[in-house]
Amino acid sequence: MSDVKKVVLAYSGGLDTSVILKWLQDTYQCEVVTFTADIGQGEELEPAREKALKFGIQPGHIFIDDLKEEFVRDFVFPMFRANTVYEGEYLLGTSIARPLIAKRLIEIARMTGADAISHGATGKGNDQVRFELGAYALNPEIRIIAPWREWDLLSREKLLAYAESHGIPIEMKHKAGGSPYSMDANLLHISYEGRILEDPAREPEEDMWRWTASPEKAPDAPEYVELEYERGDIVSVNGLRMSPAEVLARLNELGGRHGVGRLDLVENRYVGMKSRGCYETPGGTIMLRAHRAIESVTLDREVAHLKDELMPRYASLIYNGYWWSPERAALQVLIDHTQAHVNGWVRVKLYKGNVTVVGRDSRTDSLFDPTIATFEEDRGAYDQRDAGGFIKLNALRMRIAAKLARRGG
Repeated sequence: MSDVKKVVLAYSGGLDTSVILKWLQDTYQCEVVTFTADIGQGEELEPAREKALKFGIQPGHIFIDDLKEEFVRDFVFPMFRANTVYEGEYLLGTSIARPLIAKRLIEIARMTGADAISHGATGKGNDQVRFELGAYALNPEIRIIAPWREWDLLSREKLLAYAESHGIPIEMKHKAGGSPYSMDANLLHISYEGRILEDPAREPEEDMWRWTASPEKAPDAPEYVELEYERGDIVSVNGLRMSPAEVLARLNELGGRHGVGRLDLVENRYVGMKSRGCYETPGGTIMLRAHRAIESVTLDREVAHLKDELMPRYASLIYNGYWWSPERAALQVLIDHTQAHVNGWVRVKLYKGNVTVVGRDSRTDSLFDPTIATFEEDRGAYDQRDAGGFIKLNALRMRIAAKLARRGG
């Protein structure tokens, strides 16, 4: 008899987690609570409730939570205040969703008196690390069950066979052309892995992409979008004030129409292997370009450079599952402090897969002084003779070294 009495399962209703639900019941002889997070994946979630009921899950133990606003407000927006990019390209769409799911798993475990949580992440992936580091940070005593590290169902074929033998309904399990891509979607992005993407030399199939038009087939006319910022966050799109989730949804729509935000990446996973994935992040791509643009006129030079130095570390913390760590929290305090004067507007042009900044200003916090920067007569606002002394002082050490070198020292 298992010592686990009740477990909260991160449950999507798909093949993996449906098999896991039944496996938990059979292997641990425990009560299962299901948790399905609506973070904007754009899928109907009620079928997950129906499947859970068929497995005998009590209605009060089925949680389907709308977390879209919390996701964007408390996770996506703070990450974009740092201009976060992993390995120069990846906007961390999957990574940033995991700490929220871990948080809610722990909250539901506390509410229902569960002594364990479970997830469907494999032993090869990053998500097992992200879920479990987050869970332990929020409840160091929690028991975690990771079926992929315990069972022998280590292939799609074995999972399908288990599902069929236990009467688990799985839609499209014999999709023409092979198994479907492994996909993960939320309001920030959608990712694709598997199938031909396991060969990094092959180009993705055009019909794989779901959110974005092909840049070649995008509209022939550019579209202009104006974004209003308050303290580093977008608060309106084209003059219409919106909530954080509404902002991101609208930018996804605009960017997707113009083929913005496609990425084909081979990344270095936390567990040590290289993995190829394709991503669509139309709204996030716009947000990144626009945020850097408003900071360019509102942030002090050295503060901006300090942020750029810290960003790769911040990105690695998120990618590697350390959102709830004290060092990420400390970095966030610094980053958010820099955003107090990041207020103003940015205008971008969307065209054929590109995002081009075509205007930016701040009525209250701009550090751009046209009387100093002008190429015309500045009426003494800037004394160009000052530059000579500045250059000589900064060149002094190099001049001394050059003299020593000529003497053969």
